Amino acid sequence: PEPPRNSDPADPGPGAPGGLFAWLRGRCLGRGAAVDPARDTFGAMTGLYGAIQPADSVSLSTRTHGAVFNLEYSPDGSVLTVACEQTEVLLFDPISSKHIKTLSEAHEDCVNNIRFLDNRLFATCSDDTTIALWDLRKLNTKVCTLHGHTSWVKNIEYDTNTRLLVTSGFDGNVIIWDTNRCTEDGCPHKKFFHTRFLMRMRLTPDCSKMLISTSSGYLLILHDLDLNKSLEVGSYPILRARRTTSSSDITSSGSSGHRAVGSPCHQNNSGPHSEKTLSRPSQREGGSPRNSLEVLTPEVPGERDRGNCITSLQLHPKGWATLLRCSSNTDDQEWTCVYEFQEGAPVRPVSPRCSLRLTHCIEEANVGRGYIKELCFSPDGRMISSPHGFGIRLLGFDAHCSELVDCLPREASPLREIRSLYSHNDVVLTTKFSPTHCQIASGCLSGRVSLYQPKF
Repeated sequence: PEPPRNSDPADPGPGAPGGLFAWLRGRCLGRGAAVDPARDTFGAMTGLYGAIQPADSVSLSTRTHGAVFNLEYSPDGSVLTVACEQTEVLLFDPISSKHIKTLSEAHEDCVNNIRFLDNRLFATCSDDTTIALWDLRKLNTKVCTLHGHTSWVKNIEYDTNTRLLVTSGFDGNVIIWDTNRCTEDGCPHKKFFHTRFLMRMRLTPDCSKMLISTSSGYLLILHDLDLNKSLEVGSYPILRARRTTSSSDITSSGSSGHRAVGSPCHQNNSGPHSEKTLSRPSQREGGSPRNSLEVLTPEVPGERDRGNCITSLQLHPKGWATLLRCSSNTDDQEWTCVYEFQEGAPVRPVSPRCSLRLTHCIEEANVGRGYIKELCFSPDGRMISSPHGFGIRLLGFDAHCSELVDCLPREASPLREIRSLYSHNDVVLTTKFSPTHCQIASGCLSGRVSLYQPKF
């Protein structure tokens, strides 16, 4: 049967131009199938987050493993892994809060990041310059150890389509590892990209873009990403260098360095560096070529006339936005900012586009200066969990935890605090949502891991 129509004669009806379908098309904001049709079920989840409480805490001795730098759930939510300062990786059952296993000598230095490739395989990276692959079914020994970086390795990404592992480190290198041909001696690898002051690297969920943040305030975006393409020096078509007075930090070749961040696990004493300025004009005529490079200095509140350091970088689970944690060069201010991706060609052919627009932000408690705080999106993308002093804050785009596409402001608006949770006695450095359960984990500088879930 035909759907009922409004009695208003001006209503064109759902099938007419400008009717229901036009409204739905506008609601998607050009993102097409990326909008989840079951979005209303997420409202129930965000309602559960409103009742969340510290459910259980595991107090861990700092004498053995030190600070918690990263938390990662397995894709099915059955295992919570913890990357620790003193060479260890801890594994927990997040439902029962039981300790499963300690990998006491997972690396020879700080363990910085953990990434699951599937429900059983995961990778860890360390300040010892290596990456290790592990199998949950056989944790007594590593699957293999990967050598290729020359400085501290800080983060890991994984392309599930090509089964390529992507790592970045303070040597400024982004390296691609072919896990399809992995042996006990390692995996074939190649250097994919290089930049000075590299802090974090992320892939969008569809692996169409690579984002790289730097301690000098730049955000680099590689568009139309092709990880299999062999890139030569100077082969990155430049799309945009926005709000920058000098581009001498960005290079496709040579040594690397970065501004020291203060923590013993985030310092680097580098020597002189070779530089290569981005002097070529924009090549954004028509469609962009593969691996086109866009260079941005994202707008940060209160930092218009001062430099900033982008310490944490995360992607919206549907690829709509990027989430940054920024601190001033003097470490006296700290901000969490959300930037929407603006797709499509520039307004005028001669005008280069800017891919990001600041939509939401909030000032953070400037506690634990010099330490990097890793924040995250909820699995549905409606909420943000952010380290805040000795606890975490749950933030929403509005008071109703609406989806970003439903509450995009005309100008940058403040993120709304939904709930604050405090159960630590030291500065929280990392937080993570479970991908399958209404649960949040947080880890702090003194080594305590806390779990939060609803209580009624």
